[in-house]
Amino acid sequence: MNIALPDALRAFVAQRVESGEYGNTSEYVRELIRKDQREQRVQRLRALVEDGLASGTATADTRDDWAELNAIADGRGQ
Repeated sequence: MNIALPDALRAFVAQRVESGEYGNTSEYVRELIRKDQREQRVQRLRALVEDGLASGTATADTRDDWAELNAIADGRGQ
């Protein structure tokens, strides 16, 4: 994979590598990708929490709810 960067960004990446925090440019790029992946997971979790909060007031689980969850976990239910 080849990536074209403007001179200013190329210099910035070189500076980060020269700082010793990264062994080479590829290491730096891999770390940026990992950070982006983590951020995507955090955004997804936030969206799920917001969906949950917007879904209304929580209700207590019943024995039937737990039976259904156990059946799903055991592969017996949907």
